[in-house]
Amino acid sequence: MSVSSVNGTRQYLTFQLSDEIFAIDVVNVREILEFTTVTRVPRTPEYMRGVINLRGSVVPVLDMRLKFGMSVTEKTINTCIVVVEVAFEGEDVIIGALVDSVQEVFELESEQIEPAPRIGTRLRTEFIKGMGKKDERFIIILDIDRVFSAEEISSLQQAGDAGDVEKRLAGNE
Repeated sequence: MSVSSVNGTRQYLTFQLSDEIFAIDVVNVREILEFTTVTRVPRTPEYMRGVINLRGSVVPVLDMRLKFGMSVTEKTINTCIVVVEVAFEGEDVIIGALVDSVQEVFELESEQIEPAPRIGTRLRTEFIKGMGKKDERFIIILDIDRVFSAEEISSLQQAGDAGDVEKRLAGNE
C-alpha cells in the first residue's frame, strides 16, 4: 500500500525496537499482551520465538527485532506481544509481534506521511507504508500485511499447526 492509498486521519499504534519507533494501523491490532512463556517450535526460522496459547488458539510469536536484522529482544518489564491480524490469501492470520515496548496510539493525517525512502534495489522497503513525524522524530509506518512474505506466513501457519499437535499430545486441549 502506498502513501497515496492512505486517506484522511488514521490511528497508529507505535512501538519501539532498539532506538527506532515503528507504527502500525490500529485496524490491524487485536490486543497487547505482557510477554509470557513462549513454547519454542523446532525447525522454525530464528525470528520465530515460538507459540503462545491465546484463549485456546495457537498464535505464533515473532521477534520483530530479529525480523528487521537487529539483536534478539531481551525480556524487560516493558517487553510485550502485539497481537496483529495479517491478510494472507483472502484470510486473516493472527500473529504475535514481540516488541521492546508499546509507546502510544496517535493520529496522523495522510498529508503528514511521506513516502518510504528509496534505498536502491537490493533492500526491501515495500513493507514500509511511509514515514511519519512526531515531536521531531521519524516514525516508520509499517504495512503489516507486507512485513512477512507468503512463504513466511505459510511456515507460521505450519508452526501453529505443530503447536496444536504438541498441545494435543501433552493432553492440554
